[in-house]
Amino acid sequence: MLAKLVINLPLKSLRAAMQASSSLIEVAGAKALQLKSQLNNTADNVANSAQSAAANVPRLEAKISSDVAAKTAPDLSDTEVKEWQFKHAPINWIPAAVLISTPLAAAIITPWYLMTHKVSAPVWGVFGAFMVWTGLSITTGYHRLMAHRAYKAHPLVRNFFLVGATLAVQGSAFDWCAGHRIHHRYVDDPMEDPYSAKRGFWFSHIGWMLREYPSGKFDYKNIPDLTKDKVLQIQHKYYGLWVLAANIGIVSAVGWLVGDVWGTLVLAGLLRLVLTHHFTFFINSLCHMYGSRPYTDTNTARDNFLLAIFTWGEGYHNYHHFFQYDFRNGVKWWQYDPTKWTILALSKLGLASDLRTVDDLTIKHAEVNMQFKEAQSHIDKLPQNPLDIGQKMHQFKDRIKFEYDAFTETVEEWQALKAKAIEMKKNEFADRLHEVDDVLKHEYARIEKKILAHNDNLRKAFKHIGYRAAQ
Repeated sequence: MLAKLVINLPLKSLRAAMQASSSLIEVAGAKALQLKSQLNNTADNVANSAQSAAANVPRLEAKISSDVAAKTAPDLSDTEVKEWQFKHAPINWIPAAVLISTPLAAAIITPWYLMTHKVSAPVWGVFGAFMVWTGLSITTGYHRLMAHRAYKAHPLVRNFFLVGATLAVQGSAFDWCAGHRIHHRYVDDPMEDPYSAKRGFWFSHIGWMLREYPSGKFDYKNIPDLTKDKVLQIQHKYYGLWVLAANIGIVSAVGWLVGDVWGTLVLAGLLRLVLTHHFTFFINSLCHMYGSRPYTDTNTARDNFLLAIFTWGEGYHNYHHFFQYDFRNGVKWWQYDPTKWTILALSKLGLASDLRTVDDLTIKHAEVNMQFKEAQSHIDKLPQNPLDIGQKMHQFKDRIKFEYDAFTETVEEWQALKAKAIEMKKNEFADRLHEVDDVLKHEYARIEKKILAHNDNLRKAFKHIGYRAAQ
């Protein structure tokens, strides 16, 4: 029995140990499976959380921006928020560096160079030629050709002006024209006009380029005709290289040809660049502040003969803002507008076509209408008591009322004639349109004479009271 007990005891212990280890293995396996399942679930949750976070990034960013704006400018209207953005606009470093450093460099280097070096006549000639090329490239190229499509130009002319405009360093054609079309659409609006004169001389002249103002961010949706142009695409994409190639490469090459590279770089490069900048900027600032408004008083744009001299004819800005698609700014034959003359010369050479103009009758109507407004402003200043008004002013007041009533009838007659012209051209056959045009031509001439007569009568009325009406 003892021997049997001794033999069986280890066997029982071994079986018990095996059973216990089996149970432990089962428990361990179950725990392992449970742990694996938990790990998988955790991994799935992490992945889902990451995807959810990624999807919510834009919303989170918008919320953060909104929260920051709310904390920074609480309880503000949309206008106040925009004004806050204007006041806290970040510095636009590249334009700021160029527009501040170049005038300082020109003010220091140019006098020093002229006092210490002899500048030859050819270098001065190159300076003058580059001034003309750069200035007309902005007015004839960027402005009237590309921004307003006032005429069409041969590719050689278009590209010649494109290079000249690049010499001006005023932005790519995309930037310049997009901003200018916005300016015309929202003229004088302090929030939307990129260089609104309502924000003062400094802002409209140069300040609008020194900071990243909300009104200066362009999406190019208003220049679809330009964004399709392959050459303009290249200029915009590689604008920095174009600027360097034009202002250093071309200027240096011409300087080498005339035998004075450094003199050419100083005068035709640096000085010409600064002068061209500020002559152009005068159009945005001074041309919206000083001068006459003979065509419209719906915006701040002015006609200014003196500024027209410096801006290649762009100084007749009141006319331009009322008739922006006319290839002329100085519409009178005697007005100084070399840009207009350049376009006319190109058309005679077959290098420009489809020159857009406003008819004389429409122009004269705008002028007479403004003269009536001017007369009314004088009448409004008269004393209310008729006994306090002199005989001349009585006659002036009565004459203006009579002329205005007659002018209103003439305008109504003109509007009826335009409607009649549309109807006649719609109903007549193509081979008889010239007959219609002849009839209409005489009718329009008769209306034009009547408007010119109103104009003369108004001038006589102003002259009678010793006042010269605006031209």
